[in-house]
Amino acid sequence: MPAEQKSIYTLQFILLCLSSLLFSSSFNMIIPELPNYLSSLGGAEYKGLIIALFTLTAGISRPFSGKLTDRWGRVPVMAIGSIVCFICGFLYPILTSVAGFLFLRLIHGFSTGFKPTSTSAYVADLVPQKRWGEALGMHGLAFSVGTAVGPAIGSAIFEAFGINVMFYCSSFMALLSILIVINMKETLAKKEKFNLSMLKINRKDIIEWRALPAGIVTFLSYTAYGVILTLIPDWSEYLGLKNKGLFFLAFTIASVLIRFVSGKVSDRYGRPKVIVVGIVIIAIALVAIGIGNSFIGMMIGASIYGVGTGILSPAVNAWTIDLSLPEHRGKAVATMYISLEAGIGLGALLAGLYYSDVILRIPVIMYANAVVLLLALTYMLSWQKRHRAVK
Repeated sequence: MPAEQKSIYTLQFILLCLSSLLFSSSFNMIIPELPNYLSSLGGAEYKGLIIALFTLTAGISRPFSGKLTDRWGRVPVMAIGSIVCFICGFLYPILTSVAGFLFLRLIHGFSTGFKPTSTSAYVADLVPQKRWGEALGMHGLAFSVGTAVGPAIGSAIFEAFGINVMFYCSSFMALLSILIVINMKETLAKKEKFNLSMLKINRKDIIEWRALPAGIVTFLSYTAYGVILTLIPDWSEYLGLKNKGLFFLAFTIASVLIRFVSGKVSDRYGRPKVIVVGIVIIAIALVAIGIGNSFIGMMIGASIYGVGTGILSPAVNAWTIDLSLPEHRGKAVATMYISLEAGIGLGALLAGLYYSDVILRIPVIMYANAVVLLLALTYMLSWQKRHRAVK
């Protein structure tokens, strides 16, 4: 049987997805309760930094994780990401000042700077190129399940047992992810022993220029996620929702369902066409969230947003790898994730600065961010036009 026709659902692939689900649950389960927690510490004016600081260090660490992924190996870099989550969960109850909390958000960001980079490269090693869209879509599905289950479970634990138990449960999820990862088979063919020279980064190690188009689209598209992570907890409370994870649950269910087909569609019809569709749907979702001044309205907006991200994410991931050389896969994925973290961080920071706890500003921020998505659409259509002209 040709390699592209064999099942991609091997034990290795399933374990990888399970590890990512647990990892995603770990750092996402605390997000809905962090804005109020920071306010209780006396730092209400710093809510925009909850996500911005996290994404800052995630972005800074990407060149390192990309280089280490291509030289040291996929498995150790994945393990580092989960270990950071494990440690931070135990430190939140200890560092209870505003400064201590913000410092932990910086450190916690290293987790997503490492694990997703190496995981995407690991998936590309396991699966034939013609099925990258499907494989990355299904892996993204597992990650998205964690994104949904984590906040919902985290809020439930907080309501029943308090904030500290929620932090400890976050650590436990990360521990389970670590136990899976450290027992996985390494897929990097030319693995090198770790040495300090691997931590020396020059300009060539930061950006994989071939993958930059995917990075630009990612940056513009993911400002929306930063806005949502920052504002939805307060918007949910304003609309009377006790469990602030319900928005994330609704958007992830929609994302999960669409991923069963979206990856395969990008394999068949091409990444750029699918990316354009995803961008348009996300822009519509932001407008729907702004208009939907009710529980039902917010859930509809969340579901539309889930469909958009479920279409966009696997296509952009696969497009990034399509554009890169095999020996620079880790750096290419790191480039895309640097752009992702920069987009999320900037979206969160600007949203937090303008919001300033004035709840009726949230719809305006959603509409403004929809305009940013139109910029992403314009760039993508322009890229397609240039690409057709070259052909």
